[in-house]
Amino acid sequence: MKGRPDALSAYDDLLARTPRTDPWFHRPGEPPTYRPQYGLLAQLLQVPVRAGAISESGRFAKAIDAWLAHELRRTGFGADEVWPRATRPRVLPREVAVLLDRLPARLSTDVRALLERMPAVGPADAKILGRAYEKQVDVCIARWERGPELIISTKGQVSSFAKNLPNRFEEAYGDAANLRARYPLAAVGFFFLQRSTILTREPEAFERAVDMVRKLRDRDAGSGYTATGLLLVEWKDPAGPTTPVEVREQDVPADVAPPQFFTAMVRHVLAITPVVHHVAVRELVERRDLPVAEADAPDE
Repeated sequence: MKGRPDALSAYDDLLARTPRTDPWFHRPGEPPTYRPQYGLLAQLLQVPVRAGAISESGRFAKAIDAWLAHELRRTGFGADEVWPRATRPRVLPREVAVLLDRLPARLSTDVRALLERMPAVGPADAKILGRAYEKQVDVCIARWERGPELIISTKGQVSSFAKNLPNRFEEAYGDAANLRARYPLAAVGFFFLQRSTILTREPEAFERAVDMVRKLRDRDAGSGYTATGLLLVEWKDPAGPTTPVEVREQDVPADVAPPQFFTAMVRHVLAITPVVHHVAVRELVERRDLPVAEADAPDE
């Protein structure tokens, strides 16, 4: 008997059908140019929007997490080292994943099914101990021998923009300080997605949101975020079974838009690890084949 579906299960088929294409659009020697798959984000968000589950059950927020994790896998990070994984269990140590791949097919299937029913071994959410408190993180790359290398906190906001912005700001800044204090080398990011109605209903709140996202970044004090990002999405009310979702990337300033966010996060991870780690990621960014082997590639 398989474990019950989780909040991400509604996106499994869509993620499985979407190829992980090369996200970089620059030539060798040029500054990295990143292009996110906005079409996939729109498709993921359509699931909760069309179901009328924007604020309930966490499905809207999980769609954001699923997209961010997919983007990190596009950059070359392994399918099992980016959490949440595209299939259950969402959090699984890479070493366990390697073992499952080495087991006979039938035994591997049985063990995977067992893991889905054992949240203590393969939980649905990743929790990381910070300096002052334990934090459930939305997207993460971590390894037993390295610890957390990349941590992303996500927030979605579809209404009451000005009213809730101060709380989002305080929560985000507190989380950054908590995580950076324990993991000063990790890439710690904050990604904020808002409904585009903020532009017409509360334009002042949008300016404040942009300013907030900029000010949450680290200013050499070691307590802010490595990178922050902002994005707007749009759909018409009342939402129904065929309601489309549109990503409004053109309405977000370039210095807070997703391309700079992904670029900064990836480059930070590469900067803090030796060249023999994350070789596939480096090759895509640098647009060349590196004459080194991955230091911790699974043994054949």
